[in-house]
Amino acid sequence: MSRKQKKALLRIILGAALFIAACLLPLEGWVRGVCFIVPYLFAGGDVLWSAAKNIVRGQVFDEKFLMALATVGAFGIGEYPEAVFVMLFFQIGELFESVAVGRSRKSISELMDIRPDYANVERDGELVETDPEEVDVGSVIVVKPGEKVPIDGVVIDGASSLNTTALTGESLPRDVTEGDAVVSGCVNLSGLLRVRTTRGFGESTVAKILELVENSAASKSKSENFIARFAHWYTPCVVVGALLLALVPPLIVGGWSEWIRRALIFLVISCPCALVISVPLTFFGGIGGASKQGILIKGSNYMDALTHAELVVMDKTGTLTKGSFNVTGVYPRDCAPEKLLEYAALAEAYSDHPIAQSLRRAWGGEADRRRVNDVEETAGQGVRAMVDGVEILAGNERLMEAHGINPRHMDEAGTVVHIAAAGQYAGCVVISDELKPGAKEAVGGMKAQGIRKTVMLSGDRAAAAQKAAAELGIDEFHAELLPGDKVERVEALLCETSPRGKLVFVGDGINDAPVLSRADVGIAMGALGSDAAIEAADIVLMDDKPEKIVTALRIARRTKRIVTQNIVFALAVKFAMLILGALGYANMWEASFADVGVCVIAVLNAMRALSVKEAA
Repeated sequence: MSRKQKKALLRIILGAALFIAACLLPLEGWVRGVCFIVPYLFAGGDVLWSAAKNIVRGQVFDEKFLMALATVGAFGIGEYPEAVFVMLFFQIGELFESVAVGRSRKSISELMDIRPDYANVERDGELVETDPEEVDVGSVIVVKPGEKVPIDGVVIDGASSLNTTALTGESLPRDVTEGDAVVSGCVNLSGLLRVRTTRGFGESTVAKILELVENSAASKSKSENFIARFAHWYTPCVVVGALLLALVPPLIVGGWSEWIRRALIFLVISCPCALVISVPLTFFGGIGGASKQGILIKGSNYMDALTHAELVVMDKTGTLTKGSFNVTGVYPRDCAPEKLLEYAALAEAYSDHPIAQSLRRAWGGEADRRRVNDVEETAGQGVRAMVDGVEILAGNERLMEAHGINPRHMDEAGTVVHIAAAGQYAGCVVISDELKPGAKEAVGGMKAQGIRKTVMLSGDRAAAAQKAAAELGIDEFHAELLPGDKVERVEALLCETSPRGKLVFVGDGINDAPVLSRADVGIAMGALGSDAAIEAADIVLMDDKPEKIVTALRIARRTKRIVTQNIVFALAVKFAMLILGALGYANMWEASFADVGVCVIAVLNAMRALSVKEAA
């Protein structure tokens, strides 16, 4: 408990002791009233003060105003013990809520305790402990065993294992060595690493993730907006209702004291704190539980939208497949296989695309870029380059046909790279990708979660896409798509959703930003260190496991169920007790339970959203 919470607990204990003493003293009349005022002010003085300040600010109708009005009114009609008890019970409920919210926030802050306190910067042969925000791009930092990587960079010396649990939820360490990229927030487990920073702290992965989590509360779900609107109109309505209950019946049947008592009970029962506290707390807990799994959700509105997902559209490469292409076939025409691979590798010398890397790896030589010039890349088709003064084309059939070259037709599954030299067709190379482990199970898990249709989009040839879709159990696939075609396809699929249904797009977050933005919910997968993913997507999966999509769906739907339970339970009890209070069947003690007791139960239920074990 915080210092403030401990003071509140002490005040409640002392107030309760004074309350018991006042109940035991054999006093009557105004002296008895004075004895009860002391524990009342001890327990609820801050509530009265807060209510007064809010009235001055124009914020009249809140739960503290209702409590102040009801308990002061109870004193006015001589129900001293009831007034003190209501205030004590209300304070106990407030303390319980504060502890619950604090626990939830602490759980998330501990989870996201990835902000480094310092960076060891090499300066003139010495290590200087520096604030990460003051480290320049290109500086050399040293990360010792047990320390967090403070800034994104590339290892220039050393080898070690990194704990990425806080970022990805993955328990297995990641091995890094010279030349490997490292991202901030990981913990160095073993060896000493020298890292050259590639970006400033403000642009690093850890800063972007912290900003995302801190701002997640700003995007409210429909349920939270409903509760805010409900409370805005509900509280004034119940105050007016209590006023009418106190004034109208006595004018007809008499008994002013009895009807004022019922009106005060009505006010105590009407407090909406169970809804106002538990619904945001549930979504907050759900976001925290998802974060523990390496799933970063930018706001409860996206979690809410995910519960209505009907269609899941997935990019193929990097999402359902490893994206680690290997050459599985070389088919030359009038040239040696080695020469065909050399042409392809040199033409792609300036590309970092996985296909280009696989071509260079299959050739086995060092791609000397001095042999290559006048490189021209055509999106969705391939590349044209001058290699040793010879024009080389490397790409798909569309690239060949655009230059008047008739390519060889291939039925083999995989990505086919056609190569032409000096205007003549030289042959083709077939490159295949592997499905990710767990991808098939993930597709099955989505359907088990109620997803009506799964769709795969790919820029690959139809044969490769069809083979992957069949193996995965995908309902529908579209192949040979350009980046713009994917957006058009998603636009068409959006028309297939029901009025409340949502379309979810899952991509690798690097070249799928337009589609991620267009979908109802965009999920970037394997986005550790990817700025484009963190900025464009609504939900970010920090590793590349397809099963995390199912986990995100499960957490979102479980969180929404808890929210619905709290709303139905709180409203049902509230309205039932309001009717009983108005009819005279509920006293002030029962009214206290209807307010604080319901709130405590709702908060306890909301805390379940933070549990990772139940969500997994």
